Amino acid sequence: MNDGDTDQNTSLEKQAREVWDEQESRARLEDRESREQTLTSSEKALTPKERDTVAEHGKLSSLTLYSIILREGEEELQRPVISLWWSGVAAGIGISTSVLVEGIIRANLGSDHPYLTLIESLGYSFGFVLVILCRLQLFTENTITVVLPILAQPTRNRFYCTARLWGIVLVANLCGTFITAAIGVHGGIFPVDTLAAILEISHHLATLTPAETFLRGIPSGFFIAAIVWMLPSAKRSEVLVIVMFTWLIAAGNFTHVIAGSNEIFTLVLTGEMNILTALIYHISPVLIGNILGGTGLFAMLTYGQVHEEM
Repeated sequence: MNDGDTDQNTSLEKQAREVWDEQESRARLEDRESREQTLTSSEKALTPKERDTVAEHGKLSSLTLYSIILREGEEELQRPVISLWWSGVAAGIGISTSVLVEGIIRANLGSDHPYLTLIESLGYSFGFVLVILCRLQLFTENTITVVLPILAQPTRNRFYCTARLWGIVLVANLCGTFITAAIGVHGGIFPVDTLAAILEISHHLATLTPAETFLRGIPSGFFIAAIVWMLPSAKRSEVLVIVMFTWLIAAGNFTHVIAGSNEIFTLVLTGEMNILTALIYHISPVLIGNILGGTGLFAMLTYGQVHEEM
């Protein structure tokens, strides 16, 4: 058999497999539609209006949530570079609100308050509420949003678009946190006690080893990806969902690459750490942990639970 015959057979097998997959997908769709149209024993006694109410209050299925986030991911991959950049810078500036509010709470309660960690961690949620509800480009959100399109259709172009988006958003986020750290340290806009509290928080993060920041970054990446997954079904409880899980990140002493970079850059700008040490030993391990938690764990698990239903 020559190469031409081999290529032709491979093409025919590929076409046959695509036809088979399409038929299976159509059969699963018809099965779901049949289940939706079949009334339960109690629904048979309801009026059409009451049945509509039941449908409105039903939970979104896993496949529906997947489809919503997949659509968002595909749209993000096509956004212009300049849009991604400025949205990413704004997100870096906005997420720094978390460290600012934590510093304000610590400065007012005092470092010796018995419940300081639990109360102070609420301040950590402020920046995430701002960034997520403003629809700004935060790197850790994109560990699931733009990865789902790749899992659905792993083409070279999608890998390129994802790498492009990740690179632009990450650098833009870090520029944003560096700017706010510079303003905080050299701008003279914070009271002395607030700046001292921010430095105290930053010193605590800097005491963690690269291995510790990496391992603590995995749960953070997972929780942020989970927030993205939950928001479409939150139904006017979006703020509560964001606050709950970002509070958990702070209270559990987990690490987040973008919020944490503001603390690390604060130490760089006060001269207590050089920029290479900051990037290599403090920011990079958290970055890898966040990616592993958001993409390696959550995105793969969510794709796995709906793959056979598509």
